[in-house]
Amino acid sequence: MTASTAIPLVFMYHSIANDDEDPCQVSMTPQRFERQMRWMRARGLRGVSMAELLDAGAEGRTRRMVGLTFDDGYQDFVTTAMPVLARYGFNATAFVLAGRLGGENAWRRAGPRKALLTAAEVGEIARSGIEIASHGLEHVSLLDADDARLRDEAVRSRAILQDLVGQPIRGFAYPYGDSDARVVAAAQSAGYDYACAVRPWKGIGRHAIPRTSVFEHDSSWRLDAKRMVSALTVGNRLGVRRYRDGGRCAS
Repeated sequence: MTASTAIPLVFMYHSIANDDEDPCQVSMTPQRFERQMRWMRARGLRGVSMAELLDAGAEGRTRRMVGLTFDDGYQDFVTTAMPVLARYGFNATAFVLAGRLGGENAWRRAGPRKALLTAAEVGEIARSGIEIASHGLEHVSLLDADDARLRDEAVRSRAILQDLVGQPIRGFAYPYGDSDARVVAAAQSAGYDYACAVRPWKGIGRHAIPRTSVFEHDSSWRLDAKRMVSALTVGNRLGVRRYRDGGRCAS
């Protein structure tokens, strides 16, 4: 993915569960998630993993593909999200915290405590054909990490997951979406084929892929609007150039 390459639509999810109090909007109800998958199918869209999306992009065939990503590795991905994905014939990428397997989301001060995937469940997900990728070790902002911690979060998390699933780990997602040139360079040095951020910035590209956050309140018309915004901003070559040029198009 180069400066002149458009970036396909990628949706970012976290937990699929019924939670009464969720100030951080990490959770989406199973009912809303199913409606969003139905919205995709009704528009002829297909949910795919980041690996499939990027491989298709290299061949110019991403039309009607949407990347589906799930951050943090919540246990409800197995119990709730996977059955829905299977019903629609969709795939996805699960970004897992290699240092918190079998733990919980202790980094969140507000909102419900949630169980994270165990090592056995990560293996089960990989065997099902869903892509496993790294979200680091502990869910810390990598902008604040010193060089040794940054290297550990990128390199050791990949090694743990590769040993666990027995296949290469191609992708990385920056915790909190936080990335800059130093953090992106660390992901590249660790051997990741791609990395996902959240918001687009001047480092936009294969190791800083922006994603569209989706929430419980995102009805069909809101998803249509978000799809259009993505197409107009990062979904075309001019949009990518604007971010790379700091808001000014090169002549």
